[in-house]
Parts: sequence; C-alpha cells; structure tokens
Amino acid sequence: MAWGRGGRRPRGLGEAGEAGGSKGGPHGRPVHARGGGEGVGTLGARGGPAAPDPAAPASGPGGAGRAAAKMAGGRPAAAEPTTPASRQDGGKPAASWQGGERPNPGGGRPAAPRQGGERPNPGGGRPAAPRQGGERPGAPDPAAPATDPTADSDERQLFKRNLSGNLAPEVSLLARLKTLDFMWNNLTGNIPKEIGNITTLKLILLNGNQLSGFLPDEIGNLQNLNRLQVDQNMLSGPIPKSFANLTSVKHLHMNNNSLSGQIPPELSRLPRLVHLLVDNNNLSGPLPPELAGAKALKILQVDNNNFSGSSIPPLYSNISTLFKLSLRNCSLQGAIPDLSAIPQLGYLDLSWNQLTGSIPTNKLASNITTIDLSHNMLNGTIPSNFSGLPNLQLLSVENNLLDGSVPLTIWNGVNLTGNRSLVLDFQNNSLKMFLDEINPPPNVTVLLNGNPVCKNSSGSLISDLCLPRSINQQTSKQELGTTLQCGGCPTDKTYEHNPSLPGECFCLVPLGVGLRLKSPGVTDFHPYEFAFKIDITSKLQLFQYQLYIENYIWEVGPRLNMQLKLFPSNTSLFNKSEVVRLRHVLAGWEITLLDVFGPYELLNFTLGSYESDYPDIASSGLSKVALGSILAGTIVGAIALSAVATALIMRRRHSRNNTISRRSLSRFSVKTDGMRCFAYEEMAAATNNFDLSAQVGQGGYGIVYKGILADGTIVAIKRAHEDSLQGSKEFCTEIELLSRLHHRNLVALVGYCDEENEQMLVYEFMSNGTLRDNLSAKSKRPLSFGLRLHIALGASKGILYLHTEADPPIFHRDVKATNILLDSKFVAKVADFGLSRLAPVPDVQGALPAHVSTVVKGTPGYLDPEYFLTHKLTDKSDVYSLGVVFLEMLTGMKPIEHGKNIVREVKRVYRSGNISEIIDSRMGSCPPDCFTKFLSLAMRCSMDETDARPSMSEIVRELEVILKMMPEGELIKLETPETYSGATSKSTPTSATGNFSASSQTFTSVDASSGMLSGMVTPR
Repeated sequence: MAWGRGGRRPRGLGEAGEAGGSKGGPHGRPVHARGGGEGVGTLGARGGPAAPDPAAPASGPGGAGRAAAKMAGGRPAAAEPTTPASRQDGGKPAASWQGGERPNPGGGRPAAPRQGGERPNPGGGRPAAPRQGGERPGAPDPAAPATDPTADSDERQLFKRNLSGNLAPEVSLLARLKTLDFMWNNLTGNIPKEIGNITTLKLILLNGNQLSGFLPDEIGNLQNLNRLQVDQNMLSGPIPKSFANLTSVKHLHMNNNSLSGQIPPELSRLPRLVHLLVDNNNLSGPLPPELAGAKALKILQVDNNNFSGSSIPPLYSNISTLFKLSLRNCSLQGAIPDLSAIPQLGYLDLSWNQLTGSIPTNKLASNITTIDLSHNMLNGTIPSNFSGLPNLQLLSVENNLLDGSVPLTIWNGVNLTGNRSLVLDFQNNSLKMFLDEINPPPNVTVLLNGNPVCKNSSGSLISDLCLPRSINQQTSKQELGTTLQCGGCPTDKTYEHNPSLPGECFCLVPLGVGLRLKSPGVTDFHPYEFAFKIDITSKLQLFQYQLYIENYIWEVGPRLNMQLKLFPSNTSLFNKSEVVRLRHVLAGWEITLLDVFGPYELLNFTLGSYESDYPDIASSGLSKVALGSILAGTIVGAIALSAVATALIMRRRHSRNNTISRRSLSRFSVKTDGMRCFAYEEMAAATNNFDLSAQVGQGGYGIVYKGILADGTIVAIKRAHEDSLQGSKEFCTEIELLSRLHHRNLVALVGYCDEENEQMLVYEFMSNGTLRDNLSAKSKRPLSFGLRLHIALGASKGILYLHTEADPPIFHRDVKATNILLDSKFVAKVADFGLSRLAPVPDVQGALPAHVSTVVKGTPGYLDPEYFLTHKLTDKSDVYSLGVVFLEMLTGMKPIEHGKNIVREVKRVYRSGNISEIIDSRMGSCPPDCFTKFLSLAMRCSMDETDARPSMSEIVRELEVILKMMPEGELIKLETPETYSGATSKSTPTSATGNFSASSQTFTSVDASSGMLSGMVTPR
C-alpha cells in the first residue's frame, strides 16, 4: 500500500488543473468519462477555449493548432480515453528497431533503425496507428512544421527559468496579457498592484517564489481571471475582500504563505469557484458559514490554520458540489456536523482538532475514500454507517474517547478486489469487546493498540491486531527496470525502451514530466494508477502506451509527487511541434483531471536529448536578449529592447555582488517584506533604549528584551551581539524558517529589524519564560505533574509539526528546556531556529535519504550521541534531545550538573530501584501509572541507539494516552483559571485535553526492588 500519511497528517503545495466532471471519479476502474471543466485556453483562444473533438482529425502544425473544437453548452468535450490497439490492428507504434544505421540522416523527421531489417513504413508520413474502434483522436502530424506557442502575444510562460529580482509595476504595460507565468523562480518583493490593470489576464501563476507583502486589492479588478496561484511564497496580511469580484475565477490557491485574518465570507459569491486552497497559513476567526452558498466548490482545503474556538458550520452539509473537505489541525471545537447530504463527498479529514460529541450516524456518500477523525475528543461508539462504503480506503478514529465494541462489519460492502485495501485505525480509544469473532480479509488492516479489548482478549490474531503500528507503511512506488533482452541503442541520444510496451525492443527518446497532485482525493494511489493513466493520456491526446509512470512518492500535504515519461509513437523521436504542444498544454493548464486526482502542478518538463533543439524552452536562465525577444511582441508602441529586458517585467538584481557593511552579510542577507520591518528607532523606543531593566534573557546570538510597541503590543526582541560570529547566518535562517512556520506550539515571529548596524528578531512575548526557568528551584511557581505533561505534549506537537508538516520538513537541532517557552496560559512553544537544518528530501527516483550529513552543532547534554560521533543528523536526533528535556521535567536536574549527565544518572538510579531519589519534589502528587509511563517514554527517547527511540508521532500519541489516564480531579476545564501552588498571580494552562493544577505536596514513591511506583508518600 502507498499511504500518503506521515505520522501526523501533513500539509499541501502548488497545483494546476481543475478536477473535472464525471461524478464520483474512477475508483480504480477503467474510465471512459468526460474530464469535465473547461480548459484554460490561453493560446489563440477565440470566443472561449475549446478541447479537441475525439472524432476530428488532427489539424494545424503537429497538432499544435488543436483539433476542431466541439462545444457543448460552452464547455469543451474532452477527448475519449484511448487504448493501444492490438497486434492484429497494427496498433503498436511503428517505431524502429535497435541497431543498424543512424536514423534518417538526410533531415526531416528521424526514424530509428531496427535490428536486421528495414525501417517500418519506409514511404514516409505517419503510419496508421489505429485504436480500438477507430482512429487516434487529435493525434499530431509528425510531418507538419513546428510552431511555437510563445510567439503568441498574450502569454508569458517563464516557468522555472531561474529568474531573480522583483516584479516591476511596468508589467501593467502588457495590456493584452492573458497568462503571467513565473512559477518556480526566485522572485522577491511585493506583487505590484498594477497587475490589477491588466484586465485581459486569465492566469496569474506566481507560485514557488519568495514573494512577500500583501495581496493587492487591485487583483479583484480582473473579471477574466480564471486561476490565481500564489502558493509557496511569503505573502502575509489578509485575503482581500475584493477577490469576491473575480466572477470568472475557478482556482484560488493561496496555501503555504503567512496570510492572516479571516477567510472573507464574500468569497461565497464567486459563482465558478472550484478549488479554495488556503492551508498552511495563519488564518483565524470563525470558518465562514457563508461558504455553504458556493455554487461550484469542489475542494475546500484549510489545514494548519488557527480557528481557535470556532466550530465547523453545519451549513457546510449544503455544499452539494463538494468532493473534498480538509480541516486538519485548525483548533476546531464542537461537534461534527452531519455531512451525509453531500452527494459526492469523497475525502473527509477533520483530524488533529478538539472536536467533541459523538460521530454522526447517517451514511456518507458512497464514493468516499478517506475518513480521518483521529486526534480529537470524540466519544460514544463507532457507528455502523461506516460499512457499505465501496471505495473506502482509510477510516481513522485513532486517539479519541470512543468506547463500546469493535465494529466487525465495516469492510462489508467495500470493494477489495485486485490491489485495493482498507485500513481501520481504532488505536488509543476505550473499545472493550468484540461482539463476534473477528476475521478481517487479508487486505484489511485493523489497528487496535491502546484499547482495553487488547487486554481482555487472547489469541494470535488478537495479539497481531494489538501491536502498535503506524499506517505509513509504504510511502512511495519505484518501478523496477524492464527485463527486455534487447540489443544496444544508438548512443548519440538518450534512447530508452518503453516499459509500457513489454516485449518490444524499440529505441525511443522520451520526455520527462514531473507532476504533483496537490490535493488528491485518495489515500492509496495504487488502485487508481490505471484510471489516472487513461485520464491524462486521453487529455494529452496520446495513446496509453506512450505514458510510463516511473515512480511516485507521497509528500507532506498529503500530496503525490510523480515522475512520468512520455514516449513518441510510430517513430523514435517527437517532432518539435509535439514537444512544444505537450509542454504548452501541461504548463498552460489546458487539461483538467478527474475530481479524485484533484488539482495538479507541473514541477518540471525535462527535454533530455531534445534540449539542444529547443534552447528557448530548456534554458535555465534568461538573457536580456531572450527576455526581450519574448516580451517585445506585446508592447503597445515601440519600446527599446533593452528597456523591455531590464525594466518591463524583471528588475534583475545581483545581490551576491552587493556589499553590506556589517559582518559579511552579503552572503546571508534576506528580505522578507511580508513580515513587519521595524526601524531601529522603534526598537529603541519599545525597550526604553535597550535598558537593562528590559532584559529578559541572553544567548549565544544576543540579548532578549521585553518591548512594548507603539500600538501596545508586548513583544520579545532578540538583538544580535556585535561580535556574534554566526549571527548573520542564524538571523537569515530564522527569518526564512519562521516566516513559513505556523503552529500553535511554535513561537510566532512578528517582524525584524535589519539596518546597517543592527539586526533584531521580534517575537510574540511569552510571559511565563522558558521551561528551564520554571523547573529551577528559584521559580516561585512550581509546575504540577499534570502541567508538565501538558507542556511536554505541546512541545512534542511543535517538533512533530517541524518533522512532518513543515514545508519543507525541518530538524530543529537545538531542542532544550531553554528553547521551550511558555505563554500566559502555560502553552508550550518551541523557539530558536538558528541552528535548524532542512530535512532530507526524496531524490528523483523517490528514495528518501535517512540522514543529513552536517557539522555537529547543538548544546552539550542534549546532543544525540550517534549524531555527535557520525555527524549524521536525523529526526531521532531531536527525539534524543526531547528525551533529555522530559528527564529534566521529571527530576528538575539540568542535563549536565556537577559533572553528572542526567541520562546516565537516571538510568543508574532506575537500575538500582531508587528512582524516588531524583524525582523533583516540587511537582506535586501524580498517579503511579502515569509517572511510570512518562519516565519510560523519556528513557526510550534518550536511548543511545537511534533505532531504539520512538518517532515523534509515537511520542505525541503516548503523551495523549498518559493525559487521558490522569484522574478527573487533576484535569480542570479549559475555561476555569486556577492558582498554582506558590504562585503570585493566576494562570490558566490550556491544552486540547485540559488544564492542570497542583493541589498537594505529597509525592509518588517507588518500590525499591523494582524501581516501579508504589503509591503516594510525602516528598523526600
């Protein structure tokens, strides 16, 4: 199984293409349905874009002119899926065999030789390649002359050209522009408001850059805009209400930024909005119930925002077009509304919230594949309505308060044929019994660990079901190489055998395509591979055998990264017009995929051996002449070529050659205009000219001050030492990371000061200081055991987010008690990312490196021994450091104190059976089982061997279980503030589980013979 889950359910990224038409999607069966939705059609569109008619012959040069359009009510009819013809039909491509002479050296379309025989169809032209039932739809003509779509004056596709600099206001001079495509470059600065003057724009594609600042209100003037993609930037501020005027827009992709404020209710007025992706921002306020009035909305993806105190509007059950609802990790409360009235709902993720009450009992739509309700506070029983859902792949209710019996009929009615499978995750609830003998089918996985039923039942099958397991057992697919026994191919080009043509020794030169499904509606892609192949080849006007899915890997999101190869048919090489056509269709969003695959984005279009023939497509950079030649055709009037190249679109900058006076900052300087940029005078005023009385801390980077901004906001200001040797690098690292990280257990960056002789970071102020301060014997406010658990869980969730949901994932590398801060309600937040490193990412084959090799950095006492010895940094390095923090919380000791190491001391005392010797006497009473489990977890985290340590997802899961074991008297309601023993003021610690207070000064003792807890006694 290829499960798109990595511990805690992750986040999303860039995309393209609206999920289209046929209701319910393919669900693993061959699809012969319309793709639905209209193409973008930025090239030469007249009276609206049109898709090719399957019955029409190819027209125009190489098919680039498109087949004759057949319009049906203003919407295009997508091409019918094709299948390779049989041998009897001559349906295999008439490509040439290996060996022999060079193909067609005289010019024209080359034809590769075959072994010991003449070239097929030597008469020239294109051999007939019939499909079942007729001619291939809209196939390109190999003999036709090449045309370049970029010659048209209404689009600028500068996708992935390694461009840097700012978008200039002069872009508005491109008055006829329809497509503005700067995806996957290195653009910085703001989006100019003048873009709102280009009323012809249909596509704004700016995702994958470093743009900052606010989204301009003026974009709302673009009545023809179909798609706005600004995801994966550093944009901040609110979503403009003026976007409600984009009456033609279908796709609003604003995810993975730093947007704040509410989702404008006015967006519900958009009549054609299909995809609203705003996940991984800092949005707040209630979810707007008005979105229930959206007439065409199919995907609402809002994960990883903070709608604290908000509930899911019951009116969302009225969004009749909705296919995917993803509200993961949004601090939502209240009950789950009844969503059974949504007829096409295929994917539901409400995990990692604070939802309460019982699960609705009405049955969801029959085409649903994924139901994730894990990590909430749901109670009651697991309803029977989850059975009889034929396409279900995952049902997760892990980590709730569900009780009753284990349901044994859920897999009844589920289609489990072929490579289909089902995972039922019931772990860490209160399920007590089986009503009947359990015997799941071989391709059904049932997970029961952490339920009383595991203690009450016996047998090998029960034992297997009760093992602690994670469901991300396989995250990728790597195709094996073909085993064809063929001779060698010519070496002048990158010839390959097409694995989709088993047994055929054709030497073909493929194109490489990287696609990412940004919001797929499945959890396991294996059963949908064939349907995907049919869907995309039919819309690309290719035979199925021309597409080979080389590999795919699930990424944080969850999203699916795919590497494809497109092979020519009937010849060894694509002609130029076909190369240009395929790139243009994919990069211009002229196709839409089925709902179940969701929106896609083009990551790369690899030419390989074709690169020398198409330098304008292949170039990784863009010279002034090239840029000018692309842009000059759209200028009204005569504008000098050099002016176009240097000012019209790109104001190039060469920051590497700039000099900055302070500490070689030219190597590390970074601008993040999306955050508040403070002047030095503002910082001085906020801290009373950096008075000693304002100092609240000090570290290797600099001094931390408490400051009050002009608007009254209390902040923490970290001011760099003048002699901080690594300060500049840490400064840039922290800004870049924190501007993209948004989680309630990470310290939020408010802004920065970057002047010639000063660098400061401005954070939210954490009024209760560091965890280390609160564990100190000098603290007047001792932390109870329950509160320490609450803090441990919060810090663990923050680190889990860094490992599994940050984009890209991050290893903190300096987890310690002084880097865990506590707000006014004792909510733990992880801080200080100056030493952080990006986690390894999959290579082109989908293989994920196990570690990052790096110079050892960190704090003595917290350093992972294996990292220290091998220089190999892994996620388990943070786990070790966190384990040391846990031991600090249990003992009050420092990591290294009086020459003693805390890990060795705890292990020594534990083996001796005198654990009471080192229990912190200030933390109050605690249940023996809870203490034992927390101590065991801390010791496993701090094991010397990397593989012996638990993962962060396992740590979070175990801490949640321990909190659930706490007596009700130790858990108080979130709304009720309590005074801590010895406190001088009231504080209200909050968590998803509850608040804690210390009410006793008795402590847990230990059985000296076993080292285990035996009861409550007075402190040592």
